Amino acid sequence: MAEHLIEGMVNALSSLPGIGKKSAYRISFHLLRQDPAVFNGFIQSLSEVKGRIRFCSRCGSYSEEEICDLCLSEKRDSHTVCVVEQPEDVFFIENTGEFRGRYHVLNGVISPLEGIGPQDLRIRELLSRIEPEDLKEVLVATNPTLEGDATADYLNHQLKNHNVSVTRIAYGITVGGSIELADQYTLGRAIRSRLKL
Repeated sequence: MAEHLIEGMVNALSSLPGIGKKSAYRISFHLLRQDPAVFNGFIQSLSEVKGRIRFCSRCGSYSEEEICDLCLSEKRDSHTVCVVEQPEDVFFIENTGEFRGRYHVLNGVISPLEGIGPQDLRIRELLSRIEPEDLKEVLVATNPTLEGDATADYLNHQLKNHNVSVTRIAYGITVGGSIELADQYTLGRAIRSRLKL
């Protein structure tokens, strides 16, 4: 039987985030049941994405070209930059339809426990964009974690010497969530980020 081949596919799939062994088996068997053309199309698509996508030289997000469409678009607010931890965060924020500026990807957060300091992030690149792009606002959209907060505080400190407004996305209880299920940190953050009605 082809058990070792299936195990190889399962191991490869289960190395992906959010996919455990059981899900990897289901996906593997689903792919094996597909018509060869569908299966090959799937593999071709993965290979093409990996071969063609690179990082934008300006913002650090995913791009097919040297500079991404979001950085080149004249319809975007060129004076506002949203700073995110990872390239995929750009896609999540874009899906809201609420932000019309440009982006800057840090490629991580400050994390002393993991040996990641400010020098390991794309902070110098952000600072070098302020004058040439005439930035007026830097919106910090790091995750509400200790590392995300430390990174936001560091950015705020670094940007104080520049003539730029520094803002941070608000955090709090999720829509449809309940106060009794919120942890202390989230509830406290929601109270501090309260809005005037």
